[in-house]
Amino acid sequence: MSFNDGMSFGDASSTVGDAKTSSLPAPIYRHAAPSGPWPWVDFDIDFPSSGSDILSNHDGENKWIGYPQALFGNWTSTPVARSNMMPRNAQKKPCIVYGIQVKDDGEFEQPLDPINVASDATAQEFWSKLNQVEKVRVRALFVDNLTVPVLKMLGTRYKIEPFFFSSSRNWIPSRYQEEVQHGQGDHITVILPFIQTTGKKNDTNITSSPSSLDAKSIQRKKTIDVLAPLHVHGEHVLLIDLLAVHMIRETASSTIITYHPSLPGRTTAERLHQVMDRAGKSVYWNKIFKASRDPTFFFLAILWYALYAWDEAFEKLYMRIKHLEGILNDSDLTHTADLNHGLHSLQAHLLHYETLLHDFEKSVAFVRDTPNPAMESSNDKTNTEDLMRRECKNLLSEVDRLQKKCRMFISRLKNATELAFATVNIQDTQATLRDSAAMKQISYLTMVFLPASFTASVFGMNVAEINPGSLETIARYVEVTFLLTFATTWLVIALQPYSSIHKSGGGVWRRAAWPAFYLYRKCMEYFGQNSSRENNISRPGWRGGRSSTMKSKNVV
Repeated sequence: MSFNDGMSFGDASSTVGDAKTSSLPAPIYRHAAPSGPWPWVDFDIDFPSSGSDILSNHDGENKWIGYPQALFGNWTSTPVARSNMMPRNAQKKPCIVYGIQVKDDGEFEQPLDPINVASDATAQEFWSKLNQVEKVRVRALFVDNLTVPVLKMLGTRYKIEPFFFSSSRNWIPSRYQEEVQHGQGDHITVILPFIQTTGKKNDTNITSSPSSLDAKSIQRKKTIDVLAPLHVHGEHVLLIDLLAVHMIRETASSTIITYHPSLPGRTTAERLHQVMDRAGKSVYWNKIFKASRDPTFFFLAILWYALYAWDEAFEKLYMRIKHLEGILNDSDLTHTADLNHGLHSLQAHLLHYETLLHDFEKSVAFVRDTPNPAMESSNDKTNTEDLMRRECKNLLSEVDRLQKKCRMFISRLKNATELAFATVNIQDTQATLRDSAAMKQISYLTMVFLPASFTASVFGMNVAEINPGSLETIARYVEVTFLLTFATTWLVIALQPYSSIHKSGGGVWRRAAWPAFYLYRKCMEYFGQNSSRENNISRPGWRGGRSSTMKSKNVV
């Protein structure tokens, strides 16, 4: 079987995203962890079908070819294809694996040479190295451009649940423990999306959702996509990155495997390899690695990389919000529509970032609350637990600081949005006042000419009392005017479905007879008031009070 025979990833297909907008897929949380009994199953399609895949056994050097169904029987070709674990696109770049080994005394060895897995020969060489027994505490493998053969080798060698690869490729936040064996070890997985900062000039292939003030009007009509990259102050772009880590904890030697999406601006395996190698030279963390044999501290150190990226991203966000507030303080709001869209877009992204920070907090708490079963019989178990609680507390404190900062950004944006609306309302009020002043001047001018116009109208009437010889009289003029006024008033009120004259919801004929109902109601109100007054007068107490008052007056 050829190495590249329909078994490799595409260059940009390490995520199931939109290539045109660099948007990521919406996470499908029900397929995130092994606790879900139906991985990537469509109930309407899969259950009625009775066919099943025929599993072929592969022994010898290529026994990894049958992964994942050879180890996990429910992962047939249907869920594997639906989860997009192994797409059939042609691979343009070879898979490169970077390695770090931590010795039993806590010291970091010299970084291993990268392994380029690009052919059948190099694949067999990589498989042989995976099966070598190394006397080290931790062996970390950082995988760039993960190909299907390398995926199958890693999954077969370390018995990795396919959920790690499916959740990583579909950007589904998850954390879980599996294969727990007390006194021997377990598997833990953390898939954590976080925010990364990159430059526009360095990554020209990155497109983002429009949030700048010079965006076109057609862009403002698009839906705000919080999963797409976001332009911020200057030449920086905030985009969602992925930290996918799977750890096999054992008594003798533990292994860490990281997955890295092949998208522009994201963290590469080479970058994380360099960062973790630098962490081994840190005095603080070197003391921790020497004080405890628990390999989970290496896992925890990887999570600190996400925190550094979050902190750097929030620095750029602070400058962006400060820039927007400066524009709002300017009296010239010529780009109000673009500014309004920018504020709402930034606030929508911040709300999404708040959920990502919550996932970060839960991931750190998961590491803290999932002790290593291989350390149960260790002599430094108590010291390891104290160290783990302390370091997780430090990291959780930093995550809490980021969460409070994110909420502060949301409050400032809300305040800025209210300021924008208040500024627009003030400008509208000022314009209304100017219009009112102009109308007042017109009213004054009308008042000046109103007496003259009335006098001209009266003397221009063709009535006999003013112009002798006319056929009409003032009495006829008054009669016609009164009738027309009454007819106009009746028609206007009858055509209104809602009015204080008649009850709402009345029919056409009832509204047409509104004068009769109106007079009837007024009469009833009048007579009702008179009858109540007479009843009060006829009360004995009232008369007694009146008679006693009259008697007192007579006595006086």
